[in-house]
Amino acid sequence: MGKRIVVVGSINMDMVASVERMPAVGETMAGIGFATYPGGKGANQAVGAARLGAEVAMIGRLGEDVFAAELRESLAGAGVDVEPIAAVDGPSGCAVILTTAKGENSIVVIGGANQRLGPADLEGHRELIGGAAIVLAQLETPMETVERLGALTAELGVPFVLDPAPVAVLSAELLRTVTWITPNETETVLLMRQLGQSIERVDGEDDARRAAACLLKHGVRNVLVKMGASGVYLEGADVAGTFVPAFAVKTLDSTAAGDAFNGAFAYALAVRRMKPVEAARFACAAAGVSVTRAGAQPSMPSLGEVEALLEQGQVRRDVAQGRAFDGVDNVRAAFDLNEN
Repeated sequence: MGKRIVVVGSINMDMVASVERMPAVGETMAGIGFATYPGGKGANQAVGAARLGAEVAMIGRLGEDVFAAELRESLAGAGVDVEPIAAVDGPSGCAVILTTAKGENSIVVIGGANQRLGPADLEGHRELIGGAAIVLAQLETPMETVERLGALTAELGVPFVLDPAPVAVLSAELLRTVTWITPNETETVLLMRQLGQSIERVDGEDDARRAAACLLKHGVRNVLVKMGASGVYLEGADVAGTFVPAFAVKTLDSTAAGDAFNGAFAYALAVRRMKPVEAARFACAAAGVSVTRAGAQPSMPSLGEVEALLEQGQVRRDVAQGRAFDGVDNVRAAFDLNEN
């Protein structure tokens, strides 16, 4: 199996307003700050994997507007192969994001050029997809394109990771093509309701286990439920049910934490050949680094940063067991980590 990661998905310009709290319906309030960052779930995941050292290619669409060149340059600058990204008439995708001082966020996505990526466009990249170690997708492109991608990866025998965000109705056929589905807590609740399961929230490992059982019953090969600051739960054909705790860090902006996780998880599986639990811990560290700084793609960590946080986690276990570890202050200082 080759080591190239292929990402099929969205490329957006994120317009981020910082606020003290989320406004109520109909409320006008003063903001704290404003910035624009290259984003889009697909592009974020591509940059996340590339920054770690993976060979990454991105299949997507950009418009012909003032954002397009910057978005393409951001991907290329991170080492992503942008040749499969075509330009189409109209605006590029964008997202309007509110983020609070507590690291909470609320996001509205406008598809733009992303909605012009059709199923037929994938056929021209059959060789690229077929030669991938793993393929990542999200739901910010047309559903028929994601469904065709799932069928294509199944036909070509390529592992397929689906981030079901923003959440939408997933067909039985699509679910059966998914190697790893990676919903967050909110997406998990909505997916369960689609599948006829009554669940109010994902509040711990037991809820995640029930959700995983439901998704596995509907044909997904493996499930990984992302539970924010708690950690992740994974279970499936390739891994026994396991909870992996998150790293304790001071959160500044959680906007692209899930994308950092997915990019790192794909890198760990495809490039480092880690087992799923080990890959999930590695990805938790990547997400942990990402939330300590602002922006989507700017927050994606390097391999050294992820390894430093992994080392910090090992330091805590060693200290708890009464063993000394040289260099702990240097590791801790790299990230402004909590002591809890």
